[in-house]
Amino acid sequence: MHHHGYAWLGEKKTFDRESIRRPPGQAPTAGSEKDVVDRHREAVAAFPTSDVPPIQTAHWLLKPASMIRGTWEEPEDAGEWLGLQLAEFAPRFASAGDREVTRLVLLVRAAVERLTWGGDVSLGHYLNGTVFHSVALVTCSPNRAAPGLLCPARQTHT
Repeated sequence: MHHHGYAWLGEKKTFDRESIRRPPGQAPTAGSEKDVVDRHREAVAAFPTSDVPPIQTAHWLLKPASMIRGTWEEPEDAGEWLGLQLAEFAPRFASAGDREVTRLVLLVRAAVERLTWGGDVSLGHYLNGTVFHSVALVTCSPNRAAPGLLCPARQTHT
């Protein structure tokens, strides 16, 4: 078992476009026929290469390996990377409460604990303005939520 790190920084309105955050077979089906067809087309075209975080954290594993920001065998090492990501962006978090050091330390500790038993971690924060920061740690080989997904870095179940 190992863990991959992913990060995204972008406009909140892009993050809100649900169809680009779902694999093609899971595009939303509510709405007019034209809307459904348009969302499906957008999912087919955008999901495989978009760095926008997927709705389901495990679906990062469907993305190209080039989107992986780091890989770690040990949960503590992945947690260290997460802590660095949070520390880098915390001064820009829109909510003062989200910037509190104690809160950030507790988030990292909880993430390490979750990774230890094979869970995934996904955190997101609004930054000043209309920007959103997302960071995820995804357990691989296998992933508990989606054990059938192959590791994008290794393309096998290792």
